[in-house]
Amino acid sequence: MNEQRINILMLSLHGLVRGHDLELGRDADTGGQVTYVVELARALGRHPGVLRVDLLTRLIEDPTISADYAQPEEVLGLNARIVRLPFGPRRYVRKEMLWKHLDHLVDRCLLYLRGQEKLPDIIHTHYADAGYVGLQLSRLLGIPQIHTGHSLGRCKQQRMLATGRKLQALERQFNFGQRIGAEEDVLSHASLIVASTRQEIVDQYGMYQNFDGQHAVVIPPGTDASRFSPPGRRQIQTNVVHMIDRFLEHPDKPMILAICRPDARKNLQRLITAYGENEALRERANLVIVAGNRDDIRLMEESQQQELSGLLFALDRYDLWGKVAIPKHHSTEDIPEFYRLAAHRRGVFVNPALTEPFGLTLIEAAASGLPIVATEDGGPSDIIGNCRNGLLLNPLDTENIATTLNTALGSANVWRGWARNGINGVKRHYSWDAHVTKYLKSASRVLYKERKHLRRELAAILPEGKSPLPLVRQVLVSDIDNTLIGNRNALQPLLEWLQANAGRVAFGIATGRDLYSAVKVLRQWRIPIPDVLITAVGTEINYGPDLRQDAGWAKHIRYQWRRDTLVEALEEVPGIRLQEEENQREFKISYDILPDVMPPLKSIYAYLHAQNLHANLIYSHQAYLDILPARASKGQAIRYLAYKWGLPLNAFLVAGDSGNDAEMMIGDTLGVIVGNHSSELMSLRGQHQVYFAGACNALGIMEGIDHYRFGNVSSDRERMD
Repeated sequence: MNEQRINILMLSLHGLVRGHDLELGRDADTGGQVTYVVELARALGRHPGVLRVDLLTRLIEDPTISADYAQPEEVLGLNARIVRLPFGPRRYVRKEMLWKHLDHLVDRCLLYLRGQEKLPDIIHTHYADAGYVGLQLSRLLGIPQIHTGHSLGRCKQQRMLATGRKLQALERQFNFGQRIGAEEDVLSHASLIVASTRQEIVDQYGMYQNFDGQHAVVIPPGTDASRFSPPGRRQIQTNVVHMIDRFLEHPDKPMILAICRPDARKNLQRLITAYGENEALRERANLVIVAGNRDDIRLMEESQQQELSGLLFALDRYDLWGKVAIPKHHSTEDIPEFYRLAAHRRGVFVNPALTEPFGLTLIEAAASGLPIVATEDGGPSDIIGNCRNGLLLNPLDTENIATTLNTALGSANVWRGWARNGINGVKRHYSWDAHVTKYLKSASRVLYKERKHLRRELAAILPEGKSPLPLVRQVLVSDIDNTLIGNRNALQPLLEWLQANAGRVAFGIATGRDLYSAVKVLRQWRIPIPDVLITAVGTEINYGPDLRQDAGWAKHIRYQWRRDTLVEALEEVPGIRLQEEENQREFKISYDILPDVMPPLKSIYAYLHAQNLHANLIYSHQAYLDILPARASKGQAIRYLAYKWGLPLNAFLVAGDSGNDAEMMIGDTLGVIVGNHSSELMSLRGQHQVYFAGACNALGIMEGIDHYRFGNVSSDRERMD
């Protein structure tokens, strides 16, 4: 029975994620996405077709936030839990600061998954940062990826540029280049894109070069009907009533309610302007804005300071004291009560955001019997189209905002019809049960197409005969040319060290040479055949001494590899010339290049993506370009070995000298760059666990061994712990 039930790994990395008292609105990173992923995980866990859901996020140890976020695990409900892994700074940081740490999380995820009884059938990622991590895991493990963007970098960048912001300033603050590049890669790779609305697919994902609408499905989020329901006969909580009414001269007037983060994109200042400049609206209703929690505005993030200060200045400018409520504090439990209070007073919920991919608060309001007025940009048109419970407004036109709100509050009969329609529409279109049913149907189609192929790739087939790899605790992997070899006197101490540590430390090479050439040069230098040979820039793995091929790796990297089509397409790229046939391999296309003529790698990637071609481009020595399968590289090969042989990444010491060694150094491996390295590796200086040796060639490797105390029993035990 369990074999038929789906095991799902969900990744949502930024913000503050826990299963209770969600701190929504605390900052720009803790909003509707957190609610969505927590409730989705719970709803999936309850379904009989789901074996387990692990919602993986960041473990945060920070005295300024709750200790809940430092707990490695938290039960969400039946078959669902939150799993927290540490990566990056211990403290809580905004999501843009996490990008440089995501490769470390890939390695930690591999270790975590290796310790589970069953690998996930699906990796479902949320937002671009998790999408990047999920993409690496999907490629390494052969597990299909489902992705939900929530918000997209191109859309956000375009909106901000339209307001007059400068591209360079935006790049420094938001890392748009890296984010949009990751989104393009995810869209190229993912088996399924989950969107909330048809508009999101057409207008937002449609801005991306690698988006294929055939791989997208619209599944509107659900809402928890047990939390959000009409006021009925139950009395509204006294503390919530007091929280609002203490601001208001005439609290019994209808409420115009807005609930969102204090973020410029939420367009709250135009809302207050619309209200302040329309006398009829001021007389008809009170305005209530619930914009996160605050103690002292001066201590908040700069963007939040600006937004809240602007709201208070506008409130004073229009003399709205006694007409507008902006409470300082509220809890998650208060949110449903805000909706009920507004519905009880025959008000409306307003979302005037500049753009809204979906609008979960609109669903919550509708389920509470509260009609809605929302931006015409984005998902609200779908919600109002399905529920017939309100009106759309132009978020850039304050007069239109005021007129629309006046119209929504103008007829008691229309208001009652909208309230009923909203309640019924949510039950019909936006329940979690309906969401999960459609989600699992779509996921099952993905698995039906890929499961047999993927399971073959995942099989960890041990090579025939004896190998030290199941018994060793550490592995030394070195590039050959200019790293392992180049100085015979320097090589001898390293060979003696390897012999002394045989049985505990395995020896491997990772080289751009093909297998025949690698073995030939090793013999010329009287180096014993290594325990593992990663050759042809990471596209081939063989085991010594009889050079048996790892067939699982070849199957793994064959995915989406179209060698002949790539060669044909690359004929159009200037500044590159195919090397001799002897340098070509099944999974490697090698070129000599003219650095001043060849376009940037980014441009070549974009050109290939435009033709639906997938490859990994490796540039080295400012003279060579290797085209590999998307899943192949020296670094990917080492991660495959770590997973396959059950070793943590920090049990691998990797040594190199050129650009095609760079990916081996990223993440949790122990990197050593020898003294005679090329300039391409200078960008790694100061990176996590990358040591630049002063000595050259094999003496540089020995220097790195001493630096990390590699091979030392106590030190490697400490690293594994």
